[in-house]
Amino acid sequence: MDYDEKRMRLAERLREELNLSDKVYNAIKKVPRHLFVPERYRSEAYVDTPLPIGYGQTISAPHMVAIMCELLDIKEGEKVLEIGTGCGYHAAVTAELVGFRGMVVSIERIPELAEMAKRNLSALGYSNVIVVVGDGSLGYPEEAPYDKIYVTASAPDIPRPLIDQLRVGGKMVIPIGENYQNLYVVEKEENRIVRKRWGSVRFVLLYGEHGFRNPEE
Repeated sequence: MDYDEKRMRLAERLREELNLSDKVYNAIKKVPRHLFVPERYRSEAYVDTPLPIGYGQTISAPHMVAIMCELLDIKEGEKVLEIGTGCGYHAAVTAELVGFRGMVVSIERIPELAEMAKRNLSALGYSNVIVVVGDGSLGYPEEAPYDKIYVTASAPDIPRPLIDQLRVGGKMVIPIGENYQNLYVVEKEENRIVRKRWGSVRFVLLYGEHGFRNPEE
């Protein structure tokens, strides 16, 4: 079975299991996940599981990428901030959703992964994605405000800079917790922040000024 057929089967299964919208289904179906993972894992690229990408990081399982996209309800033309670029796969799916009139800004703290993501995204023509090396817990105020924000690493709480950079009416999806983690959907209203628990998840930890302390530093 070739990669295209495997990708189609994965997208079909996720659509059935998660009741995906057409736009998320089409994005998952289009983005070649096998081109974002290390070569030795390419045969497993369309298995619905996280895979190692080096530096202690993983590419998220396709079902989690799809769930986060659905929870955010990303629309064409929106500006989206991603915290934790990794290999660039999730950013590519988001880029499909925002289209050429939209923009994805992605922050990665590990320079080598940021370079990998830039190469992967450039090779596939995703010119609407900007990858920046930095502390994701600080966000990226240069392009704020954002319509949507999602975080692909678990934080001790919602980083204040991310709340500040989310526009009023905007939405954020973020995992919170260390050993026991929950995914939250956060909505910014005029005078308050509303957060709703979605369910239990397992992510790598978000290190940074408003994240966990990096034990290697």
